[in-house]
Amino acid sequence: MFLLCSKQMITGKVRDLFSNWSISSCFISRNLVDHVLINTTIILIVGGTFALYSLICRHAKVNMLPNRQPADENISSYRLKLPTPELERALNIKETLEKRSSLKTLLLLLVLTGTSMVIGDGILTPAMSVMSAVSGLQGEVSGFGTSAVVIVSIIILLGLFSIQRFGTGKVGFMFAPVLALWFFSLGAIGIYNLVKYDISVLKALNPAYIYFFFKKNSSAAWSALGGCVLCITGAEAMFADLGHFSVQSVQIAFTCVVFPCLLLAYMGQASYLMKYPDSASRIFYDSVPGSLFWPIFVIATLAATIASQAMISATFSCVKQAMALGCFPRLKIVHTSRKLMGQIYIPVINYFLMIMCIIVVSIFQNTTDIANAYGIAEVGVMIVSTTLVTLVMLLIWRTNLFLALCFPLVFGSVELIYLSAVLSKILEGGWLPLAFASFFLCVMYTWNYGSVLKYHSEVREKISMDFMLELGSTLGTVRVPGIGLLYNELVQGVPSIFGQFLLSLPAIHSTIVFVCIKYVPVPVVPQEERFLFRRVCPKDYHMFRCVARYGYKDVRKEGHHVFEQLLVESLEKFLRREAQDLAIESNLNEYFDNVSERSRDSGAAGDGTDELRIPLMQDQRPEEPGSSISEETSPAFPSSVSVVSLDEDPSLEYELSALREAMDSGFTYLLAHGDVRAKKNSVFFKKLVINYFYAFLRNNCRAGAANMSVPHMNILQVGMTYMV
Repeated sequence: MFLLCSKQMITGKVRDLFSNWSISSCFISRNLVDHVLINTTIILIVGGTFALYSLICRHAKVNMLPNRQPADENISSYRLKLPTPELERALNIKETLEKRSSLKTLLLLLVLTGTSMVIGDGILTPAMSVMSAVSGLQGEVSGFGTSAVVIVSIIILLGLFSIQRFGTGKVGFMFAPVLALWFFSLGAIGIYNLVKYDISVLKALNPAYIYFFFKKNSSAAWSALGGCVLCITGAEAMFADLGHFSVQSVQIAFTCVVFPCLLLAYMGQASYLMKYPDSASRIFYDSVPGSLFWPIFVIATLAATIASQAMISATFSCVKQAMALGCFPRLKIVHTSRKLMGQIYIPVINYFLMIMCIIVVSIFQNTTDIANAYGIAEVGVMIVSTTLVTLVMLLIWRTNLFLALCFPLVFGSVELIYLSAVLSKILEGGWLPLAFASFFLCVMYTWNYGSVLKYHSEVREKISMDFMLELGSTLGTVRVPGIGLLYNELVQGVPSIFGQFLLSLPAIHSTIVFVCIKYVPVPVVPQEERFLFRRVCPKDYHMFRCVARYGYKDVRKEGHHVFEQLLVESLEKFLRREAQDLAIESNLNEYFDNVSERSRDSGAAGDGTDELRIPLMQDQRPEEPGSSISEETSPAFPSSVSVVSLDEDPSLEYELSALREAMDSGFTYLLAHGDVRAKKNSVFFKKLVINYFYAFLRNNCRAGAANMSVPHMNILQVGMTYMV
């Protein structure tokens, strides 16, 4: 069992192995796990679906937003370590996925469905965990009825969501001691019940009793699987994202603490039920020795709160990843830790989860119906994960075909059996996660659909290079000192919004940088690989393209001053590297060609120096004497190109000094206030989605200027309508 757990740790499918061992003892009572196993979701760190999707996007061009660049594959964390050589089967799958847009859409919908169910768990888990813990007071305190359980649960939920803004680090110091005490308490109470009541329940570890149970109870046994889903959800959640913990730490925690303690707790409760079968409705608290009720109640309440807090934090992380991959409207993200990038807080999502949790608790008023809803959401996430892992095995890991097909056959069949069982609970509360998932799926797909159409519109309407050359280096206007950062989503070409600025402004900045904030399908992009620069138009235009690349787990904590400084430093490095490449190329030509070609290169360099002065303030920058190119005096051997030749290059030195002068004059953020509308000849459904739903999301999401945290006095905006 433990070897199998270790083998399946990465895929997160230990939940199925766990169920095979625990299902025999759980079948003794249908409601055995209803009030206890909610606490197995304590280590909930979600995001596996988007992690798998990003892995697939790295290997195949299946991302709906076509902004992929070959340079992205040069990021150190982008390259994939493939355990097997390339196979024709993997290439065929890749080609099929890239060519068929319907398969891309299907894959995206699958990922969004799983993510929507995960976000739905952020509503159900706190409601169920807190209510399960508080319901223990019903049998202990006289007059403590259902209404009291609901009121106390709502009060605890209000307090739980109120402390989210302080971050996990502020309240996380008590997590480890409480969880350790909780699990060891479960194990100790389980051993106590086994020894005191009926140790013969250990025979339930024999898998043969599964067969006997189904043979005797038939349809009732199948229905009982819906309740047993709760005893495997915690195990599934532990392996959803190993990015926060090492594999070994999760293996040790699960095999040495979580699994044995829960198994002992279940068997102990089964032993108690053998003597008191009428206690099934509140088996957990009834099986606790009377003198330990209040300490266990306090620990259970704290553990339930921690489980809920972990799920809420996981929802924040999941929404952030969806935003980074263009699948969720922009929201305000607050970073609660200066050291750990994963600790974030999203106010809008926090208040939404709080309101929905209170509504769920107020309407259902019991954990049974919430458990039915919870099971459907969890099994749905399992099936999505199994499907994506199978695709990864075929496309990226290039696993043996037989083993790759055995994976979904074994685990997928078990999950489908569980799904068939929980779907029978749709009328008993199971409709709730489907409603939540449908809502979030519509929001996420609408945002992605509108964003993709807007990007395609920008690509179609970008300004041609011939038109830019006709304008000349002055761009048909006056160039004044300063750096203009024009934000857009294009990774190449001149965006059409730049033409709007040329028409609206009497002057334009001496240095223009087209900035594209791009999220690539890797977790983290190293700082030294953050910026990718390209020159737009000839040198004398002083226009550059900057692609600022972030991973979906990267946190943009730098202020606008830090961002500006990093951008200028990276631009200077680009200019020096460009000059060095040109010097190497020039010396190579000199080495292999004759002296006359060398003199022609010198004349061209001199002309380039003169052109650099055109768009800048000529009266403030007098022409310096001695503008001859030092490359003339450098040796002709290619390897002799050195830093000295670059430092003496007047073209480079002038451009660097012009850049510093523009930096001293300040930065201006050129932004577009875009309105996206469907074309008049579009179908009615497209007009409905784009003109109303997508427009509503754009008008109510966080603006781009707010995300960049720049002062309003440094922003210039022009309006533009994109017809998609």
